[in-house]
Amino acid sequence: MAFGSKLRSADPYRDTDVIDARAPRVNQAVVGACALIAVLTGFWPLLALVALQLAVGLLFGRRWCLACVAYFELIQPRTGEGPLEDARPPRFANLVGVVVLTAASVAYIADLPLLGLALGLLVAALALLSAVTGFCTGCEMYRLGARIRGIRAHRLERIDLADLDRVPAGEFVLSFTHPLCSGCHELERRLAGEGRQVVSLDVRSRPDLARKYGVAAVPVAVAVAADGAVAARLAG
Repeated sequence: MAFGSKLRSADPYRDTDVIDARAPRVNQAVVGACALIAVLTGFWPLLALVALQLAVGLLFGRRWCLACVAYFELIQPRTGEGPLEDARPPRFANLVGVVVLTAASVAYIADLPLLGLALGLLVAALALLSAVTGFCTGCEMYRLGARIRGIRAHRLERIDLADLDRVPAGEFVLSFTHPLCSGCHELERRLAGEGRQVVSLDVRSRPDLARKYGVAAVPVAVAVAADGAVAARLAG
């Protein structure tokens, strides 16, 4: 795959903290199509097989995710690498899929076909919605949960300026970023274009600070006053 490797800035199997944003949509298309076929044909074991495949991918990595391998080996080399994003939200979405698909399978086994049908249709609808529009319900659940955890822990109310390698004079923007995150770089360019002073904090090299400030997914950017108080949350 020399052509594909030229286009990649992130190795899909080693740089697992980020992912090409198109890959989850391909995976969701496969999940949604399989779930819809299972519901329409009544062949509910297909739901269990999809749940198993998602679980194997989560446990053993992308090389064991058939839809992911198909994307990275067959599609990406021809279309080029898409925008890179934090891999944690789509990974959580897959976990939600495993749970709901497993529940649907158990419902069929327990002779509760209507419940199994409803759960299977739910997965099909949400997965196909994500594949077509890019709106990922599981990803949004992850981000909402991360924000709630941050609010409860009273994080990002103040930044310890001693944690930063560079502290500009006056108010500045602290951007929690990742070197392979396309959205992070785009956000920083936009903020710099607005005339803001931007300080980047790489969560890959400083995971301790990401944990300290409750940053569960990048990009995150906050406006910081000269005394370290967080004036506003600008992104994330």
